[in-house]
Amino acid sequence: MTGQRSPRRVVSLVPSLTEAVAASAPELLVGVTDWCSHPAGLDVPRIGGTKNPDVGRIAALAPELVIANEEENRPQDLDALRAAGLSVLVTEVRTLDQAWRELARVLVTGCGLPRPEWLDAAEAAWRELPVPAAMGVSPARTELRAWGRTAVVPVWRRPWMVLGRDTFAGDVLSRLGVRNRYADHTERYPRIPLDELNAGAADLVVLPDEPYRFSAEDGPEAFPGLPAALVSGRSLTWYGPSLVTAPAVLAQALAGAR
Repeated sequence: MTGQRSPRRVVSLVPSLTEAVAASAPELLVGVTDWCSHPAGLDVPRIGGTKNPDVGRIAALAPELVIANEEENRPQDLDALRAAGLSVLVTEVRTLDQAWRELARVLVTGCGLPRPEWLDAAEAAWRELPVPAAMGVSPARTELRAWGRTAVVPVWRRPWMVLGRDTFAGDVLSRLGVRNRYADHTERYPRIPLDELNAGAADLVVLPDEPYRFSAEDGPEAFPGLPAALVSGRSLTWYGPSLVTAPAVLAQALAGAR
């Protein structure tokens, strides 16, 4: 935003980006979604959900910047915000490398902030992981016991939906040596019948606690032939400060699959 005053009033329509701004300059936030749960105790006006934001309420907050995401938010809502005269910055995050670039674009270019230390720490944490086995290098850290395994990764049930192609969570898992069974599917979040998910093409099921809240009592029983890794959805799918600890958190959960 060269030549312009940095925005001092920001509305975030994405939980990950809300946490990123709050960890860097919480005073900028004047509106967030009902799903923005981090940091805990965030006392900011709520403007509806990621898929149904209250455009009139957002406009009344007079933000100088609205930050959004092409997957989390609907094009028609973003168009309505622009029609109301608001500046909307839309991110695309489908890989870790994109996450680093887009977080810098939001925080440094969009919000006019110094590059935060936590972003450097997050990049360093992921750089220190061993090179994926697919590149012909054995893992250097014994806690990555899931290395080289193929996983089914449900994100919903009733109906069953799983990670497909071109997803941020799929890229995160690949950095930890876990191949997504449906990474080559034509859809990003395909609906797959349970009997097909259990057909033997995977040797692990990864069950995050969001968007569907899988738990020890709700999920593993559907995959009786597969070890189940119950993982933090925030560590797997959020791109923000959680990326600092995500490699260790996810590695520990994957190592404990049983």
